[in-house]
Amino acid sequence: MDQNFDLRGKLPVTWPENGQVTWAAGKPLTRPLIGADESYRNLAGGRPEGKPPLTVTGVKLGEMRVATTRGPATVPAWLFTLDGYATPLKQAAIMQAAIPQSPISPASDIPGLPLNRLIRITEDGRSVTVVAVHGVCDDEPEVDVFETTGSVVLWASVAERGDKGNCTKQGKLQQVTVKLGHSVSDRVLLDALTGQPVPYKGLAGLPPSGS
Repeated sequence: MDQNFDLRGKLPVTWPENGQVTWAAGKPLTRPLIGADESYRNLAGGRPEGKPPLTVTGVKLGEMRVATTRGPATVPAWLFTLDGYATPLKQAAIMQAAIPQSPISPASDIPGLPLNRLIRITEDGRSVTVVAVHGVCDDEPEVDVFETTGSVVLWASVAERGDKGNCTKQGKLQQVTVKLGHSVSDRVLLDALTGQPVPYKGLAGLPPSGS
């Protein structure tokens, strides 16, 4: 999270122009690859004072699994070997396509906060887990869903907190699993409050409990 790295190995100078994103079912997607040098620059942008960096001793092209609206996918990734660690740090090497115009506008009349992130979609596509933001004194968050043939629209809300005395303005992140009527398939996951796709960030930066 601090982006504190020290490169001691050599970065690859050649790599395939394109790579494939593959799913358990359906057609693969071919996309341009991000170079090892650019991937490392995106990874190592910070130099926090007083903290020793993680030492990168080698880099090679491999694969990693990510969550997508079509279910778990395998994508090309740069695997950074870290001194003292048995497993590499993985950075997806697929260049993102431009985000198309959203089919919905932001819903300014709905109370609540935008969803923090998408964590996972089950193999059958019938269940998605997202992270909702709520106040530390609020009740548990709820995530409602509206499904169309092309989109799955989600929005988070909380019940009234009632009389709980004085309360700070701190926010709390909490995982919420939403059951769908149909598989996500190739439909896009949208946040009603922003009108934009729910960003995928995985578990990075979340407490172990996810709350």
